Amino acid sequence: MKKSICFDDVLLEPQISDLRSRVDIKLSSTLGNHLFQMPIIASPMDTIITPGMLTEMDKFGGLGIIHRYNTIEAQVAFAKQTLAVSEQKVRFGAAVGITGDFLERSQELIQAGCPILCLDVAHGHHTLMKEALTLLREKLGDNTHLMAGNVATLKGFNDLADWGADSIRVGVGGGSICSTRVQTGHGVPTLQSVFDCAISDRDVGLIADGGLRNSGDIVKALAAGADFVMCGSLLAGTTETPGDLIRSKDGGSPRKLYRGMASREAQKSWRGKTGSIEGVSTTVPFRGPVKDVLRDLEWGIRSGLSYSGAKNLKELRAKARFIQQSDAAQTESAPHALRGS
Repeated sequence: MKKSICFDDVLLEPQISDLRSRVDIKLSSTLGNHLFQMPIIASPMDTIITPGMLTEMDKFGGLGIIHRYNTIEAQVAFAKQTLAVSEQKVRFGAAVGITGDFLERSQELIQAGCPILCLDVAHGHHTLMKEALTLLREKLGDNTHLMAGNVATLKGFNDLADWGADSIRVGVGGGSICSTRVQTGHGVPTLQSVFDCAISDRDVGLIADGGLRNSGDIVKALAAGADFVMCGSLLAGTTETPGDLIRSKDGGSPRKLYRGMASREAQKSWRGKTGSIEGVSTTVPFRGPVKDVLRDLEWGIRSGLSYSGAKNLKELRAKARFIQQSDAAQTESAPHALRGS
């Protein structure tokens, strides 16, 4: 039986470095023909994405993706609103499904100015995904970037690449508000999936999606072979996320809603009924402007590359040396000055 590892199971060994400043480190990464200055993508979720979030992600050098849990008209209006309120043309993506109105939705979104489509399903290694990718590639040509997922295995990764995907979301069941592994007994730790898929010889982008809790996890994912990471919980609770602040009667700190798109609450909201429940809904502390959160993540990632002596992501992958750590080492790795006091 194969043994798998997750982010907490490993560390990166510090390497000799000749970097004079973390400012000199380049974090740019490409998604097909699109160059981004930061390898971070905001997840297409209804408690993460707003026109403001898309705009801030673009300013930061990353990417945001409009969720698909609304009508075609509403999603297109969302795209147009984003372009209307920004001072310069914002680059963003939009999610579509793989059944029903996905072709019409895709065509309308492209017409509205969206250059990147994300075929967004929980179990992407499916014949319906093959049919959708084949049809979209036939109808849309090669100018539209097709992101697809999610998958957890090298076989799934290679199949989606062969079916026409330009980039692939890797990770099943690792999200902080995802219960797929508990509900279905299926999944692979995200870092293990990244390791497995990174050995593919297909020339497509790899996006690590799920289980990322801090900048250190992002560095590990990038070192393991990811070109980008997709974040939900790391951006949750910020000013730019949807919804009003939730204030408790006892005067505690304000909070905001954060929920998985397969949670009971989300399903009732976007389709009026529930099916398989594979997510949860919760509230998270209000964290202020997303630009501050992104800046903290950026500097954590820059520091991570500096410890491996890497000037860019390509060097990080070449120089990174992973080691496994024991349970005791995991305890030591986290701040522990106040434990037992």
